[in-house]
Amino acid sequence: MGVEIKVDDLTKSFGSQLIFADVSLTVPAGEICVMLGPSGTGKSVFLKCLIGLLKPDRGEIVIEGTDIATCSEKDLYEIRKLFGVLFQDGAMFGSMNLYDNVAFPLREHTKKSESEIRDIVMEKMDLVGLIGAEDKLPGEISGGMRKRAGLARALVLDPEIVLFDEPDSGLDPVRTAFLNQLIVDLNAQIDATFLIVTHDINTARTVPDNIGLLYHKHLAMFGPREMLLSSEEPVVRQFLNAQKVGPIGMSEEKDADELEAEKDEELPPLPPIPHQIEPSNGIPRRSQRDPGSWCRENDVRPPPGSFDDNMTMTPGA
Repeated sequence: MGVEIKVDDLTKSFGSQLIFADVSLTVPAGEICVMLGPSGTGKSVFLKCLIGLLKPDRGEIVIEGTDIATCSEKDLYEIRKLFGVLFQDGAMFGSMNLYDNVAFPLREHTKKSESEIRDIVMEKMDLVGLIGAEDKLPGEISGGMRKRAGLARALVLDPEIVLFDEPDSGLDPVRTAFLNQLIVDLNAQIDATFLIVTHDINTARTVPDNIGLLYHKHLAMFGPREMLLSSEEPVVRQFLNAQKVGPIGMSEEKDADELEAEKDEELPPLPPIPHQIEPSNGIPRRSQRDPGSWCRENDVRPPPGSFDDNMTMTPGA
């Protein structure tokens, strides 16, 4: 069972450069959340704050009753045992084969025998589809396989929180689709809390239970997937639908002249909200919501074509 992450009023800067300010959200226990935002908005910095690699200037990050922004190094060490992290490039040790890479956290942080370690490593490598590749070096395999090996290593200590820093970076669309299915299947199996930083809009639209969007040094919105995918808020609408028209420009925020030039342009319609990816075994995850449930509960008409024909009707009709 995963644990909740409660973030309140989080602010981080480097010198005079403000990265983000007043970020408040709750990542629900056991659910899959995605954090989006234009490049340079501090998504990776946010992850580093969550695991205590960076100290925020202000605010709280409460996990299991401990504020890791202010706790002692001893308490932080204990809280970090709850985490598994998949880094952008897999962060494999190039001189170690995949087996030893995955076994590394067990050898460093536990007193398990090599026999016990082997059982755990092979179980996790089986979970990510790498049985038979244990003896390969990271330089001998594809980027997708390195990502999966990194994920196996992130899982060996049975974390209750798993952080994914751009897991789809450098992957082609097919491998990204396989990785997305793997993430959903893993969440169904281990019921941990997942937080994914990504730029991939298809991932954001189909994988998570909740979506957050960092923009212009603040959290623009955070909430259930259907809430953001049906939102008319300009920044959210533009980013989640990969549109040129809106407040986001090449330098993050458009200037007044750019906004004036496009003020009479008609916005393209919101695309249909797709079905959320389901586990391969067909058994719903604990946190999985019925398609259209948020829209019905909040009297929001989803874009035409969303979910199924019944959902194109006015909610409550």
